[in-house]
Amino acid sequence: MTAVIDGRPKSAERQTYRVVQWTTGNIGTKSVHAIVENSLLELVGCYAWSPDKVGRDVGELCGIAPLGVRATHDIDALIGLEPDCVVYNQMFADVDDLVRVLEAGINVVTTSEFITGHRLGEGRGRILQACERGGSTIFGSGLNPGFIELFAIVSAGLSDRIERVRIVESFDTTIYNSPETEKIMGFGYPIDYPDLPAVTEEGSGIFREAVLIVADALGVELDEIRCEAQYAQATEDVHLPGDWVIAKGCVAGIDVSWKGFVGERDVVEVRGVWTKGQSLEPTWTMGFGYNVTVEGRPTIKTTLAFEPPADFVAETIEEYILLGLTITAVPAITAIPAVVAAPPGIATYNDLPLLLPRGVLRT
Repeated sequence: MTAVIDGRPKSAERQTYRVVQWTTGNIGTKSVHAIVENSLLELVGCYAWSPDKVGRDVGELCGIAPLGVRATHDIDALIGLEPDCVVYNQMFADVDDLVRVLEAGINVVTTSEFITGHRLGEGRGRILQACERGGSTIFGSGLNPGFIELFAIVSAGLSDRIERVRIVESFDTTIYNSPETEKIMGFGYPIDYPDLPAVTEEGSGIFREAVLIVADALGVELDEIRCEAQYAQATEDVHLPGDWVIAKGCVAGIDVSWKGFVGERDVVEVRGVWTKGQSLEPTWTMGFGYNVTVEGRPTIKTTLAFEPPADFVAETIEEYILLGLTITAVPAITAIPAVVAAPPGIATYNDLPLLLPRGVLRT
């Protein structure tokens, strides 16, 4: 069945896509920047999670010139704008809100903790039903940097025999001001907290969905997925942005790995290594960036790194950090045309065609 929105088949090609931005936090700010820069996209509305942002111009909220679009907390009003897509950058997915949007026939691309939706339990079924009723599609690019599993899948396509695919993200996140996204991983807990592994497993659960996506691309059915974690403690108090202090003896380094097994052999691994400062026990030697290793014939090693453009000027460290968050925000936005054209349901990188960077080349 072909869904119809505004009298047009869902798969119809568009000259422009009407977009609603959902929240203007760190990732949402970069999404607004990217939407404004893209000639294929028109920002028509914005959802404000914080009451103090309601009624304010979205451009001003995101540190750019006024856009003539004011943020609102009125979801019905945003649905009434009949956008083609919502760019959903809320950190944790609200199933009730997503159902309202999808039932209204509005597609969603998201950087929230959503790739396959299995992390949501029964909420996944509700989302699928909403997609069916509304003829809409939801696509989750994943977190930090959002497309690394696609990066791994493309790399794996260069080998004629594969033994294992490994993804490793490693960063010192001392300057990153987002305690709410890091405390849930286990940062700041006493190093001897008995349930610390369970905290990290719950907080990093989106990595499990990334393992599933890579395994699905390989055509492999996994027998088991395991989460393993190691920790380093602060040897002195660590003072962080947002007036957050990690006390001496508490977790200031996390090395978490999600592995997918076929029999007793792990064939897919997604690993994150994050530290806060250099005063750690034990001391870790680590890289910086994103590395993918496809062990096979041949073994393929690819590294993702980024740097500012030549004309970039940052007056604060926060501006530099936001530049790096672009690579988390943009993959979801790049997917908008493909998601609008996709059949109703939950779409992943494995379901969509090649995502093309249209509307962004400066001429």
